[in-house]
Amino acid sequence: MDACHDVDLHCFMADTAQPLPQKKDPFAALRYKDFRSYLGMRFLFTFAYQMQAVILGFYVYHLTKSAFALGLIGLSEAIPAIGFGLYGGYVADKSEKKKMLLLIFFLVFFTSAVIFLVTLKDVTAVLHQDIVVRIIYAMIFCNGVARAFYGPAAFSVLAHSVPKDLYPNSSTWNSSGFQIASIVGPATGGLVYGFYGITVTYIIILAFLLTALICVFLLKKYPPVYVPKESLGKSLKEGLSFVFNNKMMISAMSLDLFSVFFGGAVALLPVFANEILKVGAEGLGIMRATSSTGAVLVMLAMARISPMGKPWRNLLIAVAGFGLSIVGFALSRNFYLSLFFLFTEGGFDSISVLIRGTIMQMLTPDHMRGRVSAVNQMFIGSSNEIGAFESGTAAKLMGTVPSVIFGGSMTLLIVTITYFKTKRLVPLSLSEIHTPRHHDPPLA
Repeated sequence: MDACHDVDLHCFMADTAQPLPQKKDPFAALRYKDFRSYLGMRFLFTFAYQMQAVILGFYVYHLTKSAFALGLIGLSEAIPAIGFGLYGGYVADKSEKKKMLLLIFFLVFFTSAVIFLVTLKDVTAVLHQDIVVRIIYAMIFCNGVARAFYGPAAFSVLAHSVPKDLYPNSSTWNSSGFQIASIVGPATGGLVYGFYGITVTYIIILAFLLTALICVFLLKKYPPVYVPKESLGKSLKEGLSFVFNNKMMISAMSLDLFSVFFGGAVALLPVFANEILKVGAEGLGIMRATSSTGAVLVMLAMARISPMGKPWRNLLIAVAGFGLSIVGFALSRNFYLSLFFLFTEGGFDSISVLIRGTIMQMLTPDHMRGRVSAVNQMFIGSSNEIGAFESGTAAKLMGTVPSVIFGGSMTLLIVTITYFKTKRLVPLSLSEIHTPRHHDPPLA
């Protein structure tokens, strides 16, 4: 569950809000300067982030020849993203957003510049490869810190960049821009890295990050909308308590978290590209982009065929399809068949993300959205990185292919257990789930 998981919950919250009267203008949100600046910022940042993710995995594996080292990349980012996640939501609520985003982007640009410098040929000729890898891990850790604050801050800017009646239109552009960047970014990273090497690739990454930083400068200032009257600890506890006391919400989050934890095969794509399918960095970029392509196409289809008729049933089917796709990918030795399974993995992922996002939007009161979004980002937003660590560890113990088969099988087992524990939710429609008694336990 890679591509869609880096999509913020607010991409779907606006889509599921009650429709408000508005002109049928497909470019309505783009007529607002601040939204255009936000959209440019997010597209460019996502493009650079996806490029960096695909080439760092390949580069670290090239240096270490270790699947476990790939898992440590995910862990290095997940620890700070989870550790600072809830605090990031609290800070975003009470801070001026433009200044906060500028600090975040300066940090990300700095970390990328450091990686660019330590991967130069003249530097790697002097530094031992273990030191280079450790510096890369340290910079990824800093990126994890930045990500913990970026999500809540961007959430707030999007909400204020257009009038409320244009939320559905802005959400469509926002989600589409993210998915396009998630498709083109990995493919570009893999192709440029394969033909020109890591130095040229990082020059392009830095150029995209610098342009994204310029877009942040173009944003208006957004004063704080939340002045906490209670202590920091009590404010954070309130957000956590709401999520963990809402049985349906925690069930949906847990299903997603554990399925990705065991099904994080994407982290091992450099091994498949290099050792099993033998398609190199170019093929790796194509594989990373194929999952996002599946997500985009299925998302477009869902605009006409909604999965919300029986959401809990469809959520279980989508996660089961995700697990089967992972197993099929592990067993494949044909590049094109592997692309097919990556395509279906991305498609099933987009269905599950949409359903989970809709359920969370409906069950969250307005005054809790920021902190609940931060909790969601802590656990769901970092599930890919946690899953990457699990995949790397399992690959070290079992071997690459058996570890991916194990992960997909565990995802199917989790879906089965969840089905038996939530059987009474399976036949319910969206309107039947959304009742005033949404705190009632969904478990049978």
